[in-house]
Amino acid sequence: MVEEKQPHTQLTSAIKTDSAVIVGDPARVDKATKLLTNVEEWAFNREYKSVLGDYQGKRILVMSTGIGAPSAAIGVEELNNVNVKKVIRVGSAGAMQTGINLGELIIGEGVVRDDGLTKKYVPAIYPAVPAFDLLALAHKYAPEAIYGIIRSHDGFYMDDNAEYEAFWSQKGIVGADMESGAMMVVGRQRGMKTLSILNNVVLYEGDLAAGVNDLVDGDELMAKGEVASLELAFKILSDQSLEG
Repeated sequence: MVEEKQPHTQLTSAIKTDSAVIVGDPARVDKATKLLTNVEEWAFNREYKSVLGDYQGKRILVMSTGIGAPSAAIGVEELNNVNVKKVIRVGSAGAMQTGINLGELIIGEGVVRDDGLTKKYVPAIYPAVPAFDLLALAHKYAPEAIYGIIRSHDGFYMDDNAEYEAFWSQKGIVGADMESGAMMVVGRQRGMKTLSILNNVVLYEGDLAAGVNDLVDGDELMAKGEVASLELAFKILSDQSLEG
């Protein structure tokens, strides 16, 4: 009997792993394979590209989710449906404070849920926070990273975007992305452990287009940050303390 595939990700429980790294860009899946052994391509449907590989003896799924909260939430829901219980997002972020350099890692201790989707799951007062043991392992392997509260939002080009960013910067937010809040909220609702590791690609009050284009063009600092963020996620998920 052939197991039915998840409709968007095309995953099935035949992946036989409880651990996944999710990324936004399908191209980052290809970069992740360079850090893994015994790589097996799984599926590529819509924005969801997935591969399986081994890292220090741990079988890990890597899957892209595209841009934004809705596609990330769909990905997490379907990961849960195939018995994945630990999910780390490895993505890009814009710094929300001065002094955070390109390529530095920003790790969310909590998320401002400034997206539209998660309010359909839980009230706005519900917190979006990572799993403590995953966060503790991040501190173990990357004590030099930037730790703090991040903000997940839905867009870049609204007329009042700069005002919103200035407001949240004044509240101590360290970085911004679009998917971490959805991953953490959905993960909590489904009994999954989550963590977000972000590579800074835009200096605070820097040029968004230039930052994103530099990432695509392989700017050295951000390229190193991208690899470092992937390696950190793999180290955490393969840590023996998570077994059992």
